[in-house]
Amino acid sequence: MKQESLFENQIQDPLASRMRPTTLQEYVGQKHLISKGKLLWQLIKNDTIPSMIFWGPPGVGKTTLARIIAHCTHSEFIDFSAVTSGIKDIKNVMKLAQEKRQLGIQTIVFVDEIHRFNKAQQDAFLPYVEKGSIILIGATTENPSFEVNSALLSRCKVFVLHSLKVDDIFELLQHTLKSEKGYAHENIIIDDDCLFMIASFAAGDARIALNTLEMVILNSLKEENQIIVKKETIEQCTSRKSMLYDKKGEEHYNLISALHKSMRNSDVDAAIYWLARMLEAGEDPLYVARRLVRFASEDIGMADSHALQIAIAGYQACHFLGMPECSVHLTHVVTYLSLSVKSNALYMAYETAKKDAIQTLEEPVPLHIRNAPTKLMKDLEYGKGYQYAHDFEDKLTTMTCLPESLLHHEYYYPTQQGSEAKVATRLQHIKEWKKKNQK
Repeated sequence: MKQESLFENQIQDPLASRMRPTTLQEYVGQKHLISKGKLLWQLIKNDTIPSMIFWGPPGVGKTTLARIIAHCTHSEFIDFSAVTSGIKDIKNVMKLAQEKRQLGIQTIVFVDEIHRFNKAQQDAFLPYVEKGSIILIGATTENPSFEVNSALLSRCKVFVLHSLKVDDIFELLQHTLKSEKGYAHENIIIDDDCLFMIASFAAGDARIALNTLEMVILNSLKEENQIIVKKETIEQCTSRKSMLYDKKGEEHYNLISALHKSMRNSDVDAAIYWLARMLEAGEDPLYVARRLVRFASEDIGMADSHALQIAIAGYQACHFLGMPECSVHLTHVVTYLSLSVKSNALYMAYETAKKDAIQTLEEPVPLHIRNAPTKLMKDLEYGKGYQYAHDFEDKLTTMTCLPESLLHHEYYYPTQQGSEAKVATRLQHIKEWKKKNQK
């Protein structure tokens, strides 16, 4: 038996290693997967874990979640490196797993960076996954559709892990200060603003957050059995200045307002500046992307319908990549929206219709446009008098579709901006046709 030296006893594991969760209750983030009732939660609870791929950015808990699953399902856990292992190593591990299966022991083989395996190495897992000799859990930061063999991928359930939110990391840091595995035995004085700075700097990566906290504490002042953490120390350790930004306070809304109004005013340089201010202060890029999707219809709408497509593509890019890579995609969207022709006709149309809708919630749907899937409904004259537009030469009818009390109410008034000018011409043609053919 190897005896540990005095020096080894004095060396403490890194904070990120000590704080690795061992239960789902300790696990931070990924609520869309492991909240009570969610699919992965049910699979773990029922011990019906399939082979699967965890796809997500670094530091979001892929390895940790695999270890927790092994613990919760009482499975043997084998950590397999895609960087240092070859086919021979795979076969040796598979043989061991088969032997344990005969003893009634389930084996989870965790392969980090599975996309680094070549085709032959990935294919080596196939027969063992098919026979159920092992449960394979692969982790990758790359899109598995492109990086994992289709044969192996088809036998695995893919779960997408998201970058951790600033609030998630903030919660983790607070827990670390109180945890027996963390700094419960240290008298550390650090305010919430400092923790928020560290959480923002981590950009969704729990490992970076914990490593930064550890570095900050090691480099902070020690006074009368207290460790006092100051913003200046965090700035030195992260090489970043503290920014005036509180995601739950007034400045949060001031900045998103500045971004909206700059784009609405077609001031592209100001819009890009306010975007940078938000992202560099730690704002969730998906929050910004959602606001841009709204802007595309609220302030541009039919004047340039491509704006909505580009905004949604920007949101998807942010979802796939996260920060800092997605900053260029958001800049792409902000620039397009800023320079697009503007129209708020859709926004005004809905707001006007909303007022009528609230006042006429009890108004029945006209009989001729009701659905009539049963004989009884047809006997009650549901759908009677309905005119199917495709049966008419101009694909237009004189049928009215508003409730009787709202006949002749109009909500959409297209502008002459961009593509909406064509829409205005079309709408005018429809109105003139209906007026001419009205009986």
